[in-house]
Amino acid sequence: MPKVLVPISNGTEEMEAVIIIDMLRRGGCEVVVAGDGDVVVCAWGVRLLPDIMIEDIADDDTFDAIVLPGGSQGVSNFTRSSALESILQRHTSAKGLIGAICAAPLVLHDFGLLPAKAVVTSHPGVAETFAPYTYTLDRVASDGNIVTSRGAGTAFEFSLALLRRLADENSARRVASDIVMYE
Repeated sequence: MPKVLVPISNGTEEMEAVIIIDMLRRGGCEVVVAGDGDVVVCAWGVRLLPDIMIEDIADDDTFDAIVLPGGSQGVSNFTRSSALESILQRHTSAKGLIGAICAAPLVLHDFGLLPAKAVVTSHPGVAETFAPYTYTLDRVASDGNIVTSRGAGTAFEFSLALLRRLADENSARRVASDIVMYE
């Protein structure tokens, strides 16, 4: 069973966080939700209860993927988290899968985790930051071990792309069918 870390922070975009968590769990992944507080108040006031605090993740904890939801304030909080930076640096060194949606690719940029000329997409509001990379308007973009996506409206496709990488095409198709995403 693939193990996935989904960090959340005050200001995280709740639709993205919940869709990612739900879709990956439906696909058979063990999802650990790590927050920067006992209760995280998301961008639109929804309150989420993390499984663990980000700071409590041990140096030897490993994950098959780390997936960052967006939300401008949540992303700003992520970029100020030395604990999250350390976790992402270790994960990148181990060549683990990283997903980032909406404004969250900024975290990868700010922490120096995007390779030169990486193919990346994001929320249009932060697109100018990615001028040094190969920016695409695709709803989901993959480049090596990094998968990015545009925003809440693409969260289902993003989650299925991650599930294809973490499990297989059949798992992604089953989840899409179960939620009547395609007919």
